[in-house]
Amino acid sequence: MAGSAPGGGRPLIITEDPLLLDDLLRLCAAAGAEPHVHHGLPEQPGTVGANGVEPADPALGPEADGVAGSAGWESAPLVLVGDDAARRVRGAPRRAGVFLVGRELDDPRVWQRAVEIGAEEVLRLPDAESLLVDRIADVVEGAGRPALAVGVIGGSGGAGASTLACALALRAARTGERTILIDGDPLGGGMDVLLGGESAEGLRWPDFAASRGRVGAGALEESLPELHDLRVLSWDRGDRVVVPPAAIRSVVAAARRRGGVVVVDLPRRVDEAVAEVLAQLDLVLMVVPGELRSVAAAGRVAAGVRMVARDVRVVVRGRCPGGLDPEAVAGLLGAPLAGEVPVEVGLPGRVAEGEPPGAQGRSALARFCDGFWQRALGSAQGVPA
Repeated sequence: MAGSAPGGGRPLIITEDPLLLDDLLRLCAAAGAEPHVHHGLPEQPGTVGANGVEPADPALGPEADGVAGSAGWESAPLVLVGDDAARRVRGAPRRAGVFLVGRELDDPRVWQRAVEIGAEEVLRLPDAESLLVDRIADVVEGAGRPALAVGVIGGSGGAGASTLACALALRAARTGERTILIDGDPLGGGMDVLLGGESAEGLRWPDFAASRGRVGAGALEESLPELHDLRVLSWDRGDRVVVPPAAIRSVVAAARRRGGVVVVDLPRRVDEAVAEVLAQLDLVLMVVPGELRSVAAAGRVAAGVRMVARDVRVVVRGRCPGGLDPEAVAGLLGAPLAGEVPVEVGLPGRVAEGEPPGAQGRSALARFCDGFWQRALGSAQGVPA
């Protein structure tokens, strides 16, 4: 760590407490971060302390003890100030991303010290360890605007939800968006199969079954099969069809933190695992075939989804022979209409020959998807009006 200028995506730790330093270094390691450390040991500038830590530079000023005036204070994306070292940074310029960290729960003056240094939060270990790992990992991963997450669910059996989910992901990827397609239905046959990549190398859902806590966004993306310019998280051909809800929550959250677009193919049920996914989606598209029995079945599906999802909209597939137009179908279901996708003649045969849904840019399915993303990604809120 000595000899490196602080900043450059690495958090800055300021503490003279060796036990607190050990904890913070451990949490940084858990988040995949290599921090810079300012320590109050009395070595001469340019030397390295017993812990491999840069000593403070006294030439930078006694009030901030070589920290407030250093480039690291202003350039580091995250600053973790030990409660013991708050005095040292009292005169530092105010900036975002400063956290006061300690263990003492009963000291009423800690909040005063936090105000004095302009800290965003006071974090107490060990209670705040999980939160702190998340904060550090966000810095490492360059967390910015989360991905626009869209779920697709069938209002009835055979509605074509998987086909639409696949086409949406493919069309998003072809616009240059970072795209992850997640297969949320273990009994659906596999989205990798639909994309012609069942033998592609990469991890599948069962590989994440033991995940606990935070999953690295970059590591997740790199571990998944890459098919048609997008990443796919699907199921393998084994017998395992259950992944713990906590693992599902962590994986979907990691996919969203990477930015771009996340599309999830959802099963027609809402159990605990599916609820974890629904809670992280910006929008759910419910595909409803244009016939009365499907509309009736979709009403029951919509009732379950609305218990968790924040925004549910209807995509009508084909025209109702009973005279119902798409607006009437959406009205019966009590949800906004996202659009209509005509039944595409010849699509099943092309898929069987290895052409994924949405590959033909002039098809009705591709046009629907392109129009959807133009509205969704062009909206200030990230969701089409």
